[in-house]
Amino acid sequence: MSAATAKKRRSNWPVWLRRGLLENIATAIIGTGFLMLFQPFALTLYTWSFVTMLFGTAMFIVVSKFPE
Repeated sequence: MSAATAKKRRSNWPVWLRRGLLENIATAIIGTGFLMLFQPFALTLYTWSFVTMLFGTAMFIVVSKFPE
């Protein structure tokens, strides 16, 4: 496939719905959940850490199907 053909196949998706940005956000959410799990100060953060990591993981799986 040539470069000209690759430009023609560009998606009509908005820039904010592209894979790169949303994968980075999902990774940050997973990292936040990980930090919430291993902090020793607030029980509420510990309680919500699994849900946060689960949401980030599900988001990453869905977003990885988006176009670049």
